[in-house]
Amino acid sequence: MKVAHIEEFAHLSNFSSLKEFNNSIEQQMLELKGTFTKSESIAIKRLIRYAAKIPGVCLAKIGTIVAATHRDGEMGISRSTFKRAVLKAKDSGLLTIIELERKNGSQTANLYVFNRISLSQCAEPPKGEQLDLPVNYQSFETNNIKEKERNTEPPVPEILDASFTSEKVPSAFTGIVSSFFDDCSVIEEFWRMTGFAFKGLDYCRDTMLEMSVASFKQTVRAMKKKPLRRNKFAYYWGILQKKLDDLYFSELFELGF
Repeated sequence: MKVAHIEEFAHLSNFSSLKEFNNSIEQQMLELKGTFTKSESIAIKRLIRYAAKIPGVCLAKIGTIVAATHRDGEMGISRSTFKRAVLKAKDSGLLTIIELERKNGSQTANLYVFNRISLSQCAEPPKGEQLDLPVNYQSFETNNIKEKERNTEPPVPEILDASFTSEKVPSAFTGIVSSFFDDCSVIEEFWRMTGFAFKGLDYCRDTMLEMSVASFKQTVRAMKKKPLRRNKFAYYWGILQKKLDDLYFSELFELGF
């Protein structure tokens, strides 16, 4: 593909708005937690920033992005780290890489297109394949519909309080969260998000508990001030990620980087 201005690749965007792109990336990065090293995560996050003008589409040279990571207080990455990061992102389906060339045929900047994973596509069987249904499937379906018609009132799920919370969740964390959400499923979901955030990181359990409690308190404070634009779990995840980034860079500073 020939090199051009970024606006000429707007048709390649998989997102209707920057907000939609940010929400999708946040969810996908959550799913890919542990795939990238700390330096590779810096590379992907910087690439995401460059994909804001046309949501999900980035036109940039490797050297430009690598140089940008050495500014704004970041620790900086190498060209090999960046290449390794984008290859991992490509293999995981996060983005598509399109090599561009000048009119004389020489290679120039790459085009990075972030993909949008559709849950509906995952739920459908591949084209050309049919599901093996039992011979009496039709009659079973009809009987099932009749049964549903007789039971129109959906069952109301029972909410279990904090005393039913899994033992895997620290009691200190349960005690803090239950003061605001006396629901074991909510408490366990907050802790599950904490586990995702710390996956692959070499921090002790006390640090994990301290940062999770601080992040939860900040989430509650934001909820009390005004309605959140995102759900409470996504907001908590964002706060926890920010605190982990701050901790990481403070450790680098102490080491003299």
